[in-house]
Amino acid sequence: MVEYFKNIYEAVVTILIGMGVTFKHLFVPSVTVQYPKEKVELPPRSRMQLFVRIEDCIGCRQCERACPVDCIEIDLIKADKDEDLGLTSNGKKKPFHVIRFDIDMSKCCFCNLCTFPCPKECIHMTPDYEYAQEDRSNLIFQFSNYTAEQVAELQKREAEKAAARAAAKAKTGGPGTPAN
Repeated sequence: MVEYFKNIYEAVVTILIGMGVTFKHLFVPSVTVQYPKEKVELPPRSRMQLFVRIEDCIGCRQCERACPVDCIEIDLIKADKDEDLGLTSNGKKKPFHVIRFDIDMSKCCFCNLCTFPCPKECIHMTPDYEYAQEDRSNLIFQFSNYTAEQVAELQKREAEKAAARAAAKAKTGGPGTPAN
């Protein structure tokens, strides 16, 4: 019998505690944000969308190596010695044609590990977090300035140089050629 009244007492106390919490919050103004008309200010070091200032990229591939999920893909072609690709914002000469610099944001885990090893600080996280898409292919961001024709021309030139090196190596009997 004592157990019965003890259970009733605990039930009433529990309900009163819960109603006390509810009553306390009844007169507090709401904090609902009417998105998308109103937007919450995010903390300063929030991790959002990646952005690359391609004009500062020297093609070191440090960001690609640091990415744990391989969402960054970079293709390079070495510039000729007499070729001037311009300078970065701090005056360093660019040694490579960055013919492809793609970031697949559908793979990105927003770890920010790719931004730290970049010697030119050209890759960074932006405060933009609204990039939802219906098609995943729209989440692949391409930062290269080269057109398909320019890429084809550079690849053709690179193939010709490789063939010339291979022919010169075969002619001189360099390492890697079969002995007759």
